Amino acid sequence: MFRTLAVIAGLCLPPLAWQESATEPPLPPPAHWIPADAALSVELSRPEALYELLLSEEVEELVSGLPAWQRQSSSRGFQDLGNLVRLLETTLGMDWKTALAELTGGGISFAVCPGKTVLLFVDARDEEALHALHGVLVGIARSEAGKAGRAERVGSEMRGDVEVWTFNGQEAHAIIGNRLIVSNRAEGLDAVLELRAGGEGRSLASVDAWRSAVRAAGPEAVARLFADLDTLKRLPKVARALEQNRANPVATLLLAGVGEAVRDATWLAGGLEIEEDGLVLEALVDGRVEESADAAAFAWPAGPDEGLLPNLRVPRRIAAFSFFRDLHRFYAAKDELFPERTSGLIFFENMMGIFFSGRDLTDEVLAETRPEIRIVVAEQDYDPAIGTPGVRIPAFAAVLGLRRPAELGLVMEEAWQKALGLVNFTRGQKALPGLIIDRGVQGDTEFTVARFSAAGIEDRASLHQRYNFSPALALPGEYLVLSSTEALARDLIDALAQEAAQEPAPRLEANTLVEMAGAQLASILASNRETLVRNNMVEKGNARADAEGEIDLLLTLVGLVDSLELDFGPGDGLTRARLEVGLDLP
Repeated sequence: MFRTLAVIAGLCLPPLAWQESATEPPLPPPAHWIPADAALSVELSRPEALYELLLSEEVEELVSGLPAWQRQSSSRGFQDLGNLVRLLETTLGMDWKTALAELTGGGISFAVCPGKTVLLFVDARDEEALHALHGVLVGIARSEAGKAGRAERVGSEMRGDVEVWTFNGQEAHAIIGNRLIVSNRAEGLDAVLELRAGGEGRSLASVDAWRSAVRAAGPEAVARLFADLDTLKRLPKVARALEQNRANPVATLLLAGVGEAVRDATWLAGGLEIEEDGLVLEALVDGRVEESADAAAFAWPAGPDEGLLPNLRVPRRIAAFSFFRDLHRFYAAKDELFPERTSGLIFFENMMGIFFSGRDLTDEVLAETRPEIRIVVAEQDYDPAIGTPGVRIPAFAAVLGLRRPAELGLVMEEAWQKALGLVNFTRGQKALPGLIIDRGVQGDTEFTVARFSAAGIEDRASLHQRYNFSPALALPGEYLVLSSTEALARDLIDALAQEAAQEPAPRLEANTLVEMAGAQLASILASNRETLVRNNMVEKGNARADAEGEIDLLLTLVGLVDSLELDFGPGDGLTRARLEVGLDLP
């Protein structure tokens, strides 16, 4: 195959190498040639910034060392691809990384237009190299079409001063100056050429929403996204998803106004910035639900002393979540938020009435909680005296602020004891071992804990999954801690004591904060590698070697993420979500 490609290149490249284009003014940005009715556009203005981050020699060495990569590299298809890359390197007179930068360094833009039309714009820094590459691709396309007896599918025609090519009779592409334009439909390229010629149509660059989105994404973004939400929300799947979220209590509680903001917005913007040690992605919509709106009032501070608290830090923390959510206001508005779920909520309240001894869930229980809610997930450090489960599940806990801890604390303790009793009763019916309730002390806080006995078990290296749990309830200061394990409850008691001494100021510019530690997540996944491999073999039908390759690739990718932080909330009249990804590249 390599010799065939070389012959094709030899036949196609000489005439192209002789072509010289007259000096012309720079082409306008692709947005001036994208039709105004584009529903989605993505612009990568500085591709090299990503290449420098992701295509270093160290990353290449890491990837090439993966077993999955090594197996794939021995396949016939991979070898043919390598031959093609070497041919292109020889043809262009540069290595593939340099060629990639020269062929795309001017920017890459992508747009989706009505009629399932897709447009791709690639601006090369080296126009001659772009023509040379196209010559090779023409030769390959003609060769493959000839083998299939469909040589007529590859050809070109002049549209004004532009030569328009097709490789399969459906897609259409052209090179104008240093710009390659590709469309999956000939009509898409016709629309681009019409705008270029100064026709009557409007371009995306003339749309107010697009200009607003570009400004919102910021000048430092190396990549920008624009979505016309008015158009996208008319798609049945999008409309259905938004409506389902509106009727879902859990989604409404977690996203708290984001769904309403998207439903009211006309555009969505996205921006990607590259920092020295990671990436920053920001998404913005021009819709915003005000604090007074019933749909999201429970997610906004009611006074200066309320706001989003920082996440709690404990040893071996995998992830942490901080929410500003007034559970009392949320549940009190249930009839307005979820009128179709009234019957189900009545059943839920009746069940809660059993645990809370008939107290009203809205006004006597949830009204006693503060809106600062925090969740912590941590890898467990197992007690060698008990043993290690075969499948290791992270510990998790919820921390709620209490308005009157002395009063509600006893109520929660009673509900907790009832819940444990119900668990033991249910397990007893199935002849399964139950939890043994005990008391513990950490610092000045006494807490309740329940454990499974390990007495009589000889093999402590692969215990049953139930030994991942030792549920605990603690009431340190003004907080309620509900934890899946005793160890995490103790760590949180200490963390809350340290926080109380520092008196952190609440954040008012966001109502949700998520943090994750990549190394700790990779650690818990690695400890369950064999279980993940077996599940992969069962669910996907993979052989063990393939399953191990997929899991090892997952572990490698997770290990490249040092940290992740996501927050969202209002800002400058918009609703924003900001994601910072710290990378741990070799």
